[in-house]
Amino acid sequence: MNIVALFNALPGGCAQGLIWGIMAIGVFITYKILDLADLTVDGTMCTGGAVCVVMMMNGHSVGFSLFCAFVAGMLAGLVTGIFHTAMGIPAILAGILTQLGLYSVNLRIMGNKANVALVTDKYDVLVSMRYLKNVVFYKNTLFVVAIVIVVLIGVLYWFFGTELGCSIRSTGSNQNMSRAQGINTDLTKIIGLMLSNGIVALSSGLLAQYQGFADINMGRGAIVIGLAAVIIGEVVFGKISRNFAFSLLTVALGSIIYYLVLQVVLWFGLNSNDLKLLSAIVVAVFLAIPYMKRKYFSRPVKKGGARRA
Repeated sequence: MNIVALFNALPGGCAQGLIWGIMAIGVFITYKILDLADLTVDGTMCTGGAVCVVMMMNGHSVGFSLFCAFVAGMLAGLVTGIFHTAMGIPAILAGILTQLGLYSVNLRIMGNKANVALVTDKYDVLVSMRYLKNVVFYKNTLFVVAIVIVVLIGVLYWFFGTELGCSIRSTGSNQNMSRAQGINTDLTKIIGLMLSNGIVALSSGLLAQYQGFADINMGRGAIVIGLAAVIIGEVVFGKISRNFAFSLLTVALGSIIYYLVLQVVLWFGLNSNDLKLLSAIVVAVFLAIPYMKRKYFSRPVKKGGARRA
């Protein structure tokens, strides 16, 4: 075990953590804010990358390609929202149906190919593995993705403070009460799902640029990574998180922690084929921590007798 090799791998782990942290913020919107189990992200994570790569290969700018990826993700979320609200299909099944359909759609986007390479030397990409140690700070991958996350958190903090954003948060907190207050909960669910999957697709577009290709399987297990980031951020920073913007930031930090843990485990010699198993174990452990704390480590509340007058 070479400690130098570990330190050389850490920038790559941080970069992947930041990029997947954007995806995890999208998962946070459905899982924590809307209180919906949306599995569309496994398909959307490929859709965004495929759209971004194909658009860039056809001569479009990186900014416009990422915007198209975001829109494609929103359309996928719209389909899931319609399945769930207009057709009465449970959210988890609606997401599975959309994810299943996106497999064929993604293949069509990539020209019936399972993998489309993006030669980063020929295209002006925003992020890349080659830019990890770039001394020019505004071209450094870590700096660029960090700025994207800060801007995204700022926009989401503003949006969820608007009337529409508060309606979405209210729907996730208490759907029946929100409906009684005149909120169209079906519409807020659809908007929340569209926003979530749009952010996931944006992350996918950045990931495709970073790794230099889009692959039909690049979104497999994405929901597990997203949930891992959300849960790790909540467990590690939950007690100091008192602000919505900071809650979003903890999701990105949770993603970084997740990928740094993976780098350390791989450094210890774990077979890379076991990463999915490790991911499932990490998520299960962090999901169980709050329950274990409440059950075994919380102090019992003493019931005092009623005072006599």
